[in-house]
Amino acid sequence: MPLPRYVIPLSIFGTTFGGIVLLKDYMSGGRFSGKERIPGKTVIVTGANTGIGKETAKELARRGGRVILACRDLDRAEQARAEIVLETANRNVVVKKLDLASMGSIRAFAKDINATEPHVDILINNAGIMRCPKMLTEDGFEMQLGVNHMGHFLLTNLLLDKIQASKPSRIVNVSSLAHVRGKINFDDLNSSKSYDPGEAYAQSKLANVLFTQELANKLEGTGVTANSLHPGIVSTELARHMSISKSYISSFLLTPVRWLILKSPVQGAQTTLCCALASELEGVTGKYFSDCKEKEVAEQGKDDEAAKRLWAISEKWTRLS
Repeated sequence: MPLPRYVIPLSIFGTTFGGIVLLKDYMSGGRFSGKERIPGKTVIVTGANTGIGKETAKELARRGGRVILACRDLDRAEQARAEIVLETANRNVVVKKLDLASMGSIRAFAKDINATEPHVDILINNAGIMRCPKMLTEDGFEMQLGVNHMGHFLLTNLLLDKIQASKPSRIVNVSSLAHVRGKINFDDLNSSKSYDPGEAYAQSKLANVLFTQELANKLEGTGVTANSLHPGIVSTELARHMSISKSYISSFLLTPVRWLILKSPVQGAQTTLCCALASELEGVTGKYFSDCKEKEVAEQGKDDEAAKRLWAISEKWTRLS
């Protein structure tokens, strides 16, 4: 007896749909399943008004922490705070001004935190900018190097005494898989001679990895850990400067592909939460994580001499030394 004509198309549709579901599930990445709660602990999240940062802050608030949203745009930060308080019923969520493109703002923020917060248990350096046109920070740094690396380098060091006094404590640096194509161009670190947005971004993300490695070395035995991570390819505002994001036609046509391969901000926050909270990572330091698992960094991310050299330059440029 021949099969009805609709059976084969239905079978093809079912197989295709099942494959799409499996691919979407795979691209969603690892999920942090830990039940750790953090009542009495204070967490700072930079860039917490949107995307991964906001979802990270929301989950930390849900777990009982005092969460400080360190943001440049105070209006959007207050909107994020209202949403977080509404969804978590935790009113211990605070907005503070922090512009990572301004050393003056960073110093003012750190001075405020050091004077008013009894302790800082977790610092999450999440804020970032990606593939922007050539711009300079208030202090003359190439914008991606300035915000993604120099700003967080200065912030971390200014808060380090407070963080060490709060041990056991953690520093979490959000890097990117883009570090694998990064190179620290010590001959033109600030991209003064030439500028390529993608190369500058990759350099800044490699700088995050090297900063984390050297920071972990310096903090060994202090009770403070430092780890870096790749959050995944996430659908956030970070890509707003990419040309494909500015084309309505391209954006529309690629919507199904974006849905399929990009993580949501909630999914993108999972590895950050793992590094910040997982009890099994107590004492683990100087490592790199992706999808809630420890992964190998690129070879250039293991260069101790480059890490030391970058640290010395960063100290000088941010006027820490």
